[in-house]
Amino acid sequence: MRSPPLHPLGRLYAEHHGWLRRLLSRKLGCHDKAEDLTQDTFVKLLANGTGAAIREPRAFLSTVAHGLVVSLWRRQDLERDYLDALAARPEPLAPSPEERALALEALAEVDALLAGLPPKAARAFLMAQLEGMGYAEIGAALGVSERMVKKYMAQAMAELLRTHG
Repeated sequence: MRSPPLHPLGRLYAEHHGWLRRLLSRKLGCHDKAEDLTQDTFVKLLANGTGAAIREPRAFLSTVAHGLVVSLWRRQDLERDYLDALAARPEPLAPSPEERALALEALAEVDALLAGLPPKAARAFLMAQLEGMGYAEIGAALGVSERMVKKYMAQAMAELLRTHG
């Protein structure tokens, strides 16, 4: 009993699949990608209804496969450019949730401390701690003597000890 005749595309596949896979494997340097593109080449032919009247099958198959290789390389270049662009972006400036919680807790403590101080004493404390100003600079900014700034700082320290001591 004879087997039924192969469909023209089936015959094309049987006769040239191995050759095309080897050609693509040499071109790509990867057996798995070569196998995938070999299958994609025949799927493309099947989808287009091509296969019956091909005079030079190897030239035709290599032309179709070459188009698929170029598409693969273009896609890989695009992916690489996208990943490079992501890698070049600066680190996010937003603090992590843990850092945010710690900062909010510290701000609440400072706010509670400042609420217990007279306004000029609170301002003197902030100028010293946040702006790094010396007592003479603070005094000039607040319009008070350096001795008064020392008193304000003593009040702030006493309040700090009272709330956290």
